[in-house]
Amino acid sequence: MHSVLSPAAVAESLTEYWSPRVIAEVDDNYVKVAKVKGTLAWHAHDDEDELFFILKGSLTIEMESGAVELSAGQAYVVPRGVRHNPVAAEECHVMLIERKTTRHTGDVVMEKTRSVTEQLRPV
Repeated sequence: MHSVLSPAAVAESLTEYWSPRVIAEVDDNYVKVAKVKGTLAWHAHDDEDELFFILKGSLTIEMESGAVELSAGQAYVVPRGVRHNPVAAEECHVMLIERKTTRHTGDVVMEKTRSVTEQLRPV
């Protein structure tokens, strides 16, 4: 049997902000969705790129070189090693594609940081 999923529906069902959930695996990558609002934290992923795809709303990705503004249907890849800070003025639903080794808040550990085990919890 084939499993069809709706990243938008899964993101809509989430009850916590900044708590990504793994919805699929593609080779050595996780596909995650999250519901976000406010700011996460300045951080970097030294060895992994991070793809952000906006399902609903808008997201600003602040970087030391300037900010990128994304709206529904748009995507952006933060290159490995680039310090960034995702910010959503209003609720935003995002899909992320990251290597399985990518730590949620990279080189920063804080109260919003979620372990891979937490991200793998059933939705």
